[in-house]
Amino acid sequence: MNRFTWIVLGAMTMMQASEMTGRTGAAEPKIGEAAPDFQLIGTDGKSHKLADYKGKAAVVIAWFPRAHTPGCTVECKSMRDRGEALRKYNVAYFAASVDKPADNKKFAEDLGLDFPILSDPSRQAALAYGVVDNDKQMARRWTIYITADGKLAAIDKSVKVGSHGADIAARLKELGVAEK
Repeated sequence: MNRFTWIVLGAMTMMQASEMTGRTGAAEPKIGEAAPDFQLIGTDGKSHKLADYKGKAAVVIAWFPRAHTPGCTVECKSMRDRGEALRKYNVAYFAASVDKPADNKKFAEDLGLDFPILSDPSRQAALAYGVVDNDKQMARRWTIYITADGKLAAIDKSVKVGSHGADIAARLKELGVAEK
């Protein structure tokens, strides 16, 4: 085989691996490892960085596929409606998508959300957390739990949109996140 054949075979192998895992780029972070840092704009107009919460509060990021869709609407409303249960914990919690900031801002306003939605149109943070669905070019409906010391505590890949707010509160208790 010539050099060109080896290059093509190598590229095919990488593409096949990407298709099998549904991902490209870095490997999905593992529980107990340092969570990938991020800096994303929230619908509250602020820039949110994981480093801002380190040593201060746990962090929850509820990734969803697309603003203004039925499942995502139900999920965000569930989080809003269970806000009192979530706020009793020492946690900063967010929804997040790869939508543009303006789309998420309108979505948050329409739903009267009392927590920020983070926007990641570059998909850098979504890729770092392994949530990008390459076929649809949107985020998977996964919720990421990060300890106050910046370690990945859990990833919920089986989100139930209707009970998600209560499910997050239950997981925070299960993980031993301190109450305020």
